[in-house]
Amino acid sequence: MPAKRNQKRRRRQIRAQNELIRWCKRKGSPCQHGDSRAVKTMRRSTPYPCLPEDIWHHIHSLMPMRDAARAACLSRTFLQSWRSHPNLILNKDTIGLNASACGGNFSRKVDHIMRNHSGIGVKIFRLEYLGVVGFDASRYLDSWLQVVVKPGIEELTLVLCKTKREYNFPCSLLSDGIQNSIRYLRLDWCALRPTAELGPLQSLTSLRLRSVSIRGEELQCLLSNSPALEQLRISSCTEIVCLKIPCSLQKLSNLTVIGCDSLKVLENKAPNLSSFFVSGCSNLRILENKTPNLSSFFCRGVGAKLSLGETLKMKKLGMGRANAVHYARAELPSIMPNLETLNIRSGPEVQQRSMEHESVFAKSSGLRQIPENRHDSLKTVKISGFCSAKSLVELTCYILKNVVSLESLTLDTIHGDCRCYLKTSPFCNHIEEDILMEAPRALSAIRRYIEKIVPTTVKLTVLEPCSRCHAKGLQRISC
Repeated sequence: MPAKRNQKRRRRQIRAQNELIRWCKRKGSPCQHGDSRAVKTMRRSTPYPCLPEDIWHHIHSLMPMRDAARAACLSRTFLQSWRSHPNLILNKDTIGLNASACGGNFSRKVDHIMRNHSGIGVKIFRLEYLGVVGFDASRYLDSWLQVVVKPGIEELTLVLCKTKREYNFPCSLLSDGIQNSIRYLRLDWCALRPTAELGPLQSLTSLRLRSVSIRGEELQCLLSNSPALEQLRISSCTEIVCLKIPCSLQKLSNLTVIGCDSLKVLENKAPNLSSFFVSGCSNLRILENKTPNLSSFFCRGVGAKLSLGETLKMKKLGMGRANAVHYARAELPSIMPNLETLNIRSGPEVQQRSMEHESVFAKSSGLRQIPENRHDSLKTVKISGFCSAKSLVELTCYILKNVVSLESLTLDTIHGDCRCYLKTSPFCNHIEEDILMEAPRALSAIRRYIEKIVPTTVKLTVLEPCSRCHAKGLQRISC
């Protein structure tokens, strides 16, 4: 038995040596230049023993985690370096588990790694349970975080799973020495309850919360203590009812809010916010921006009263909400003269399935004229869910006649970004039959009213149902 164990240990060492040699070749070490003596030395003992130990520690810190772990089998130098490896990225791929690995195996492997790590010098700690079947780490998490969350850590990512017993992230870890080092914080599927005692996170530039139990006032407390914050992403945090971004966030440039179903009021006062994305907040009633530097705004699935404030710097606008077409016709010409990109998703007012607006093929009078207003900046326009509604056809004709700077117009007769024929996905989005039924009428409206007025300088792209993915639905419609 001892002989077999020695053989297995030797085979592991040889595999680790070969991995290290391949890694050195990729990174341009002397191995890459045909130094056979160096390769032989590496296979016999510690590679390049003439180099100072701190240089080997640095080389070891630059390796991907699996390569670093294998290299630690080669020598005491790398083993010592492994115990203070600065980047701990722990997921099923980096620790060598297959696709069907269970949470128990994952947790035990991670626990073994953490028990053998000194906790000294960790810069990045990522724990990701994505793709792991079952979550079984609640009893480990506090001890793991105690090991790695120390002064000097810059990135902390905790991607957990939905469980009956929610993990409560210890806010006390965010105090003391890490306040001046932590730059990136991401938490998924846990509870976060910051209080007024939380000190300022002077270096935090990026905060991402997904499916986190946190109330609006608790998030306000965290934001007020993050003066360097540049990016904020909040998704599926269902306890937030009111979110007001304070003016003290002078460096905040990017704000994303997705799927917060309880959110009713969203207000921004961060003076230098340039990108604002809101989607899927179905109960939002007030959406207000009170700063003048917004250059990109996207709003989808939101029926809130909209107030964007001063929009002279707006260059990109995306809207998928009720009255989006009316807003584009009535408001955009006067309030966004520097707009360059417009993306409209037709809302309930002109949805294909309901067609509440009059069709352009109805027997009533022809197209109405929209008051002309010259646009010198708009270059790209995309209308998703284009149908034969008269208001949409009128808006499209208005754009073609008045936007002298226009370079590209895309009319998408169905919804969805996944298209196999555009190579954005192996399959197209599923489309309901009533939308497929409207698509031929939309194509007819394009041919009759739009194609003939497209300037030669404008590229017109028409996206139709897919003949492969939507074939069955199209066949049923034609029968």
